[in-house]
Amino acid sequence: MDYAVGDKVITKKKHPCGGDVWEIVRTGADFKLRCVQCGRVVLLTAEQLRKAVKRRADA
Repeated sequence: MDYAVGDKVITKKKHPCGGDVWEIVRTGADFKLRCVQCGRVVLLTAEQLRKAVKRRADA
């Protein structure tokens, strides 16, 4: 699955803040995601992202 900047994805596990929707901020060798609920930013490799994402969020 291809992801672009601005896409929103739902993860399999919830973030400690309770949110499970993340916005993709940067793509490339790794992906930078921002939690929509609390604003926390994380970096994931393409493999980690593939395993963590349940589906795309409806925009």
